[in-house]
Amino acid sequence: MHDPAALRSLHLARFQAVPAIFVAPGRVNLIGEHTDYAEGFVMPVAIDFATLAGISPRTDGKIVVYSENYGEEKTFEAAAPPTQAGKHWSDYPLGVVAILAGEGYKIPGFSLSLWGDVPLGSGLSSSAALEVVTMLAVTSLIGVAIPGPVLARLCQRVENEFVGANCGIMDQFISANGKENHALLLDCRDLSFKLAPIPAHIALVIANTMVKHSIAGGDYPTRRRESEAACAVIDSHRGGVPFLRDATLDDLEKWGHEMEPKSLLRARHVISEDLRTVAAEKALEKGDLAEVGRLMAEAHRSYSKDFEGSCVEADLMVELAQDLPGLIGARLTGGGFGGCTINLVEQSQAKAFAAELGKRYAAKTGIEPQIHICHASGGAHRLE
Repeated sequence: MHDPAALRSLHLARFQAVPAIFVAPGRVNLIGEHTDYAEGFVMPVAIDFATLAGISPRTDGKIVVYSENYGEEKTFEAAAPPTQAGKHWSDYPLGVVAILAGEGYKIPGFSLSLWGDVPLGSGLSSSAALEVVTMLAVTSLIGVAIPGPVLARLCQRVENEFVGANCGIMDQFISANGKENHALLLDCRDLSFKLAPIPAHIALVIANTMVKHSIAGGDYPTRRRESEAACAVIDSHRGGVPFLRDATLDDLEKWGHEMEPKSLLRARHVISEDLRTVAAEKALEKGDLAEVGRLMAEAHRSYSKDFEGSCVEADLMVELAQDLPGLIGARLTGGGFGGCTINLVEQSQAKAFAAELGKRYAAKTGIEPQIHICHASGGAHRLE
């Protein structure tokens, strides 16, 4: 049902009103992992899995939200919507209302229909797509045009302040600002960005390992503390290094011996990953796909060995892709310890690549992976 006409018909039948239809994509990160909280660089791509929203005004002062995915409808008073999350899918659209109201906007009653095909729990940012498409729909209804970068920041606040998830801005930013057949190099310090072309003949093959490991003492908060401890050592010597974004590999050569071994490894990953991410944008600008593939391979080794953010299954998925026809580059993407790999593959060979990779992985692990063939998509917008 990734079809605006179908959502329009559904909304009309349910609410007896013709809706305006909006779309916001999910995303995959091409390169740049665990660099965001060091004010570094990331390079996500919007994909053609997306969330659709249909919205129409109401005259009874109510906000009624229906999710086709969950088959559930929730009703709230527009004048007094909930101010706290309820650990429910409706927290995301309600969070949009709460943040906009907090910014001084008067929110009228409306009917909102939602449907999406971004796979849930796969690390492809279904929640960000839901936030962005709702924000776009509601601001359009009240006649407010908000620039993409500002809209992304508001949606991040939905996640941080209402839902209660301590996420960065990458997911919302690429959903709001992506461009078809392009990746987006985002500077997490000042939110400036560059668009880098991905040729139309390149497919993004996203392979879900179907595993997610929680490693005691080795999860996100620990990695972040280890990275920041390394940064503090460097800053104590030369100053002006509030984040690893400001450090160099030479700094590690000089003062790495003063760091805990794990901190040194984490810092080496973050500093080198920033360099690789910026280099990948330049390689895409030049059309040097071989260099992009080399950088992706190096990024995966760093993520797995220095950051220790991979796992046996993810390493295996990357390894099994290496000799398959059409591969340009493969690496683990997302928060780590499982999840998905991203594979740049020649479009003409993507279907065979996906089938063989899935077959190989299942034979080795006994796990049937989910493998999606995607393309670089445009950002959120209204559908006419």
